[in-house]
Amino acid sequence: MSAVDIVRGLYAITDPALTPGDTLLPACETALSAGLRLLQYRNKTAPAATRLHEARTLVALCARFNATLLINDDPQLARDSGAAGVHIGQQDGGVPRARALLGPDALIGVTCHGDINLAQHAIAEGADYVAFGRFFPSHTKPQAPAAPLSVLEQARTLGVPVVAIGGVNPDNAPELLAAGADAVAVIHGVFGQPDIAAAVRRFLSLPC
Repeated sequence: MSAVDIVRGLYAITDPALTPGDTLLPACETALSAGLRLLQYRNKTAPAATRLHEARTLVALCARFNATLLINDDPQLARDSGAAGVHIGQQDGGVPRARALLGPDALIGVTCHGDINLAQHAIAEGADYVAFGRFFPSHTKPQAPAAPLSVLEQARTLGVPVVAIGGVNPDNAPELLAAGADAVAVIHGVFGQPDIAAAVRRFLSLPC
């Protein structure tokens, strides 16, 4: 499948503070069972061996549900685990390095904050999708600079899928989708909820 087919609707991201230790896999399986089809593994604190084990296990879990797993910030981990690709920030080595490591078929996304110029540069280097945010107050990155809704409207012409992130919940997600986002990336809105399956289903019921 192409990035257009994969990066749409709900894009859930794990967080070790919300699903610590042995709770990660059951939480992800619950989300996938409810219909989630795009998942990002994000863990910046665990030992390398733990991260590799968890990533490989999630690759296998996603395969059971015909879902896609991406890795946050670490192209080498994406390669070692067999994930479908990586999501990188502005300080993570750039798209050419990730592409050289992961190959032509890997899915590579780039954080572009609120800057359309960063997105254009990422796409010129070969990014498959771009992400903007934060748009609302964020549990995960409360100090992140706010992005204007207008950047999503500008991004409609970029020719790759556009992801909106930052404080997204089912009540404000329609505003982002209407402005031009193809997908909404959600951490707390899925894995911080008492009923993960219900949270996923609510997001999936939104028009996109």
